[in-house]
Amino acid sequence: MMKTSDKRSDVVQAALELIAEKGFHGAPMAEIAEKAGVGAGTIYRYFENKDILITELHKELEAKITAALLDGYPVEQPLRERFLYAMREVFRYFITYPLHFRYMEQYFNSPYGITLHRDRLLGKSGDPDILMDIFEQGADQQVLKALPTSVLFSIAFGSLTLLMRDHIIGFISLDNHLIDGITEACWDAIKK
Repeated sequence: MMKTSDKRSDVVQAALELIAEKGFHGAPMAEIAEKAGVGAGTIYRYFENKDILITELHKELEAKITAALLDGYPVEQPLRERFLYAMREVFRYFITYPLHFRYMEQYFNSPYGITLHRDRLLGKSGDPDILMDIFEQGADQQVLKALPTSVLFSIAFGSLTLLMRDHIIGFISLDNHLIDGITEACWDAIKK
């Protein structure tokens, strides 16, 4: 007999795969249940509705990404080194877990993610955010261009989205050498 926590994990994994492949609207709860190998009602033991499932899955993935960033994060290093480290690690994480990238891309291009992104840029999310801390410290230390934080973030990390897409579909191969060059170029784009 399958443990309860295993069923929840199966539901989360099925949701991740279907949403990454088909989007939020293309992944109804019944299909998620079928893919997870559970009864349709089982999902509702863990997630009251699809919105909660989507939000909880995002939180779980974000926690994994944050843990990966914090593992070895050079807290005492200069801002530039912390930026380069964080950017490299985000690339490496998404290369290792392309489904996570595809889900997060769906999430941040949806009303769920747009609201969260806005709240973070305005400092209203209440969650610690390594990347936003880097941009805020860079502005305070006057080592970054005098642009709004949202613009600096887009300049620095906007390329990540396009490059990850191209990597996943095989147009480019993001190896360590290329990642290092990209992260340096992104730093050059935002530094004073």
